[in-house]
Amino acid sequence: MKRLLFLMMMMTVTWQFVCAQKTTSASAGYPITPVPFTAVKVTPGTFWGQRLEASRTRTIPLALEKCEETGRYRNFENAAAHMKDPSNTFKVGGYSFDDTDPYKTIEGASYLLQTYPDKRLMHYIDSVIDIIASAQEPDGYLYTSRTQNPKHPHEWAGAKRWVKEEDLSHELYNLGHMVESAIAHYQATGSRKFLDIAIRYADVVCKEVGPNPGQTCVVPGHQIAEMALVKLYLVTGEKKYLDEAKFLLDYRGKTEIKHEYSQAYRPVVEQDEAVGHAVRAAYMYAGMADVAALTGDTAYIHAIDRIWQNIAEKKLYITGGIGATSSGEAFGKNYELPNMSAYCETCAAIGNVYVNYRLFLLHGESKYYDVLERTLYNGLISGVSLDGGGFFYPNPLESKGQHKRQPWFGCACCPSNICRFIPSLPGYIYSLTPTSSPKGEGSIYINLYLDNTATLNLNGKKVVLSQQTKYPWDGDITINIDKNSAGAFALKLRIPGWVTGQVIPSDLYQYTDGIRLGYTVSVNGESVKSDLLNGYFVINRKWKKGDRIQLHFDMKARTVRATNQVEADRGRVAIERGPLVYCAEHPDNAFDIMSALVNQHPQFTLGKGEIAGTPIQTLTTDAQTLSFDKQGRLTTQDQKLVLIPYYAWCHRGSGKMRVWLSQDLSSITDCKSSDLSNSKQ
Repeated sequence: MKRLLFLMMMMTVTWQFVCAQKTTSASAGYPITPVPFTAVKVTPGTFWGQRLEASRTRTIPLALEKCEETGRYRNFENAAAHMKDPSNTFKVGGYSFDDTDPYKTIEGASYLLQTYPDKRLMHYIDSVIDIIASAQEPDGYLYTSRTQNPKHPHEWAGAKRWVKEEDLSHELYNLGHMVESAIAHYQATGSRKFLDIAIRYADVVCKEVGPNPGQTCVVPGHQIAEMALVKLYLVTGEKKYLDEAKFLLDYRGKTEIKHEYSQAYRPVVEQDEAVGHAVRAAYMYAGMADVAALTGDTAYIHAIDRIWQNIAEKKLYITGGIGATSSGEAFGKNYELPNMSAYCETCAAIGNVYVNYRLFLLHGESKYYDVLERTLYNGLISGVSLDGGGFFYPNPLESKGQHKRQPWFGCACCPSNICRFIPSLPGYIYSLTPTSSPKGEGSIYINLYLDNTATLNLNGKKVVLSQQTKYPWDGDITINIDKNSAGAFALKLRIPGWVTGQVIPSDLYQYTDGIRLGYTVSVNGESVKSDLLNGYFVINRKWKKGDRIQLHFDMKARTVRATNQVEADRGRVAIERGPLVYCAEHPDNAFDIMSALVNQHPQFTLGKGEIAGTPIQTLTTDAQTLSFDKQGRLTTQDQKLVLIPYYAWCHRGSGKMRVWLSQDLSSITDCKSSDLSNSKQ
């Protein structure tokens, strides 16, 4: 198998295959229609093309290898061996959710097949699915932590199915990741092989877990089954899956275990604050947004809107990260946003993207993509190295050198989640609002700006768009209408909040430099004007092949301050440029960045650099460091402070890093004299 993995890394067999877009029901019900990842091809060699390439050459082969090395596949093989001969029993170790690592890796590999068709990889995935299928019990139940040794299952599993679900068994969590993976595989390849396995397990859950006599009335201890079952409903049209997802949400706070850690302290429609384990929370909030959008349940809509507002106003890091504390990997109190101890788990950042994407599909407002984009470019991709082979579990905003990227983790949720998320990016760029109007008009939303070509289906008519841009390095985007058989439609261009002067959709953070950025839009060289509608610049016309839209965003370095209620950031500023948050790191600055003061009215010089073989843009500004001379007097020294994009930190060894930089003397009064004395390196 290792030899096969080596070949997969060294060779890509390009071949022509038809991506199945069997998504006729996959968009039904959302006010805004998702565009499947199969419709979009990201341009190689670009900012995101490099990320996808790193996933192909490093991250996914590494994950497949780790699944082999750590016994993930062996668990399925052991379960199959026991079912074939019950005298074969095995000691069950590891984590009860280890099955999800192969699922998540298959999901990411399936997304990748759209951008990088690879027949060898497809065959490899097929062989892994065969191993998974062999572990499925006759009625469809698939959970190797029990099936390997039913009399002595995993210590977290409980004596019978589902009895420990609200605690640590993760049976429904495993189902959720299996379903998500199987749907991605089906959409990428057209094969129902994995999808049918997942459907059989989902049917067991629908039959055995619920509020009715003879069923086990439990809700997930770790959420994700809710959003996965909704997705299965959209793909199959079987309403029982949507009903099961709603049951798993409706009964939260009504079953045996009630605590904030898993958001089970009260019914979901009564919740108004983000609490507890941040990943569990984000997955649940995504499921709530799904149910709200697809059922129109106003109680769900009001609840998820309240929770989102709480996050945006009081619990969101400037990097888009969520989860302030390592204690329970959880949200903190309102405005509790420490920097060095910030947890900001990579999985939580991914969950934050899921929530905001679904809320956009529900409400159609650009503010959700403002948060999504901030998370995507900062707190999410910081979790994986530029070459795709090193990972962060937490993503702090400050370090004294105690943090470093790891090649893997025993609890591998973050690396395997990165495996599945990065290749899914093409599905977040566009969305649609078809119409039943006799004229056939509709809308195409452009939510993210990156080099790609998209083939969209608008009211049954083909529209081919392409983007050319160096975003996020500059704000110039060209959008071409390469083909259009849909006639007239509205093109809705998202104008990011950072352009219009809003850091995030609340007053948690504000720009402090007085700079006003602008933007321009032209069609075929002629300037066009439009009022913004929900944050979108709308151009409604009959488009023809060859039409060219040019979008320009002013892009300058900006200083940001947090509201004074965020104690950790008082007297400090963060630096942004476009969608990117910057940080100071030790290799670029031959002085102690912890004792540096940014000028009150800083000016920034844009420069070029390279980290891990990848081009970046740097910022340089004047600063001062404080220290004590031999007589014990406080002295200052002028410095040139160099900043790099936050996502690129810790590629050059462990050392000091800081996002929130001191600007007021009050923000460094807690420094010890010894710290200042050693500030000259």
